[in-house]
Amino acid sequence: MRGTSRMLSLDRASGEYKDDTFANLPHYLRDGDLLILNDSRVIPARLYATRARSPHTQSNSPDPTGRIEVLLTQRLEGEQEIWSALVRPSRKIQPGERLHFADPATRETALVAEVLTTGEFGERILRFHPTIETFRTVLDRVGHMPLPPYIHRDDAAEDRTRYQTVYANQPGSAAAPTAGLHFTPEILSALRDKGVQIEYVTLHVGLGTFQPVRATHLADIRLHAEHYTLPAATAVAINQALTDKRRILAAGTTTTRTLEHCAVIANGELLRPHSGQTSIFISPGHEFRIVSGLLTNFHLPQSTLLMLVSAFAGSEKGREHVLTAYQHAVAQRYRFFSYGDCMLLL
Repeated sequence: MRGTSRMLSLDRASGEYKDDTFANLPHYLRDGDLLILNDSRVIPARLYATRARSPHTQSNSPDPTGRIEVLLTQRLEGEQEIWSALVRPSRKIQPGERLHFADPATRETALVAEVLTTGEFGERILRFHPTIETFRTVLDRVGHMPLPPYIHRDDAAEDRTRYQTVYANQPGSAAAPTAGLHFTPEILSALRDKGVQIEYVTLHVGLGTFQPVRATHLADIRLHAEHYTLPAATAVAINQALTDKRRILAAGTTTTRTLEHCAVIANGELLRPHSGQTSIFISPGHEFRIVSGLLTNFHLPQSTLLMLVSAFAGSEKGREHVLTAYQHAVAQRYRFFSYGDCMLLL
């Protein structure tokens, strides 16, 4: 249940940590703190397709043999429904091929996509053909919630709600901003009652957030770009908090990446509301310009997410504190990943 997860709090400077529960988060924040949340909403981005019998014929009848898994990762700019996606198995899925997506109720084709280009590691660019209904209406009916692969079950009806934050508002993510899954309306209300200001950014979670590390050297790591929006109210709130030297806490690595990217763009000037793409990779040595507190779930070793947490720890001693806290979390059987427990770094 939301709000009942365990929470490991860590003082970055001293290395002291404490076992607690997320419901006690308001005890760690104070009047005047600014909490930033990512209000992106997960879409049913996992689809199952069959291949057209031949990409070189005029037949639209799908080949019933073999199922193709498609994970939509980002809608590309423009009026057409053109998406980047991960396709599996991908070896035979080449440009010009048509993929058919069936309505689960009627088993009739509800969507058809043409493969435009190929990329590395199963990446494809797909263009969906127009339908009588809106694309999002059909997607809601045909698609599945994109639960992470380490959740070894099919998505269920309750995942449409459970795999969303309670404040999710802007559709577009291929995965939930997991640190936000712990919040309940009651905890948010308790934070506001304590004088904590809550504002929002949007970062649509795609490949950039969960991209595995394939490069040998940190300097060679390049993340995929993800779409973000910094609203006017949030920009004003951050500017004022920085002026007042008040704490700014980010719920999750997606929020942190968005804020620090905006700080890089501002280059010491006031933040301005805008939208754009970010591929920022935060690793040890990064100078945090906005975020002074971080709420995050537990992450895999050697992942870009854990590198960000290590970077937030600051000095070499701070990174040692994070490692020690992680060892404690493993020993105490904290749950890792999306539906897991969390960590608060202050």
